[in-house]
Amino acid sequence: MSKLLYIQASPRGERSYSMAAANAFVEAYGAAHPDDQISSINLFTTELPTFDGFTLNAKYAILNGQDHTDDEAVAWKAVEAVIESFTSADKLVFAVPMWNFGIPYRLKHFIDVIVQPGYTFSFSPEEGYQGLVTGKPVFISYSRGGAYPAGSDTEAFDLQTKYFELFLGFIGFTDVQRVIVEGTLAGPDAADASKAAAIEDARNLAQSF
Repeated sequence: MSKLLYIQASPRGERSYSMAAANAFVEAYGAAHPDDQISSINLFTTELPTFDGFTLNAKYAILNGQDHTDDEAVAWKAVEAVIESFTSADKLVFAVPMWNFGIPYRLKHFIDVIVQPGYTFSFSPEEGYQGLVTGKPVFISYSRGGAYPAGSDTEAFDLQTKYFELFLGFIGFTDVQRVIVEGTLAGPDAADASKAAAIEDARNLAQSF
């Protein structure tokens, strides 16, 4: 039995284009893999550790080979709990809308919590940086109001897919599948057509995920 974790980075619920395609993927995955365990978290309703005070001091204590104080140890356990929930999953699904050409701030917060040396990546002078979250497939449903095709004048504005997949690669993911709902601000017909195409692709990809 595999564990699939579905991470939602949109606060829009049923109005979310990224979640519409991701929901279709998860539903199709569940039908194709009925024995697997599926859980989900929405980053806009989930409390994440703040990265200041004792939490930040705890990180630098680790980096400098120092012991944690009692307060730092308590703060760091909250970070470890988030990391463990992420790394214990066998498969990952993300719903990621574009905000201001990048990703939502709550997703950036989540990334800042889980990207920690010794947990999700390592470094040595001989090998450089090495991702530690390996052998896990990830599916991403992106959405954005505009279109940013490769080779176009607007391609440089797409810091959504570039940054997010750079993060995934840095911590070890190599099997990355995606769909994109784009042009959602080009009118309801264009938005609905893009969403329908992404949902169909998502359902197909779920069969062999």
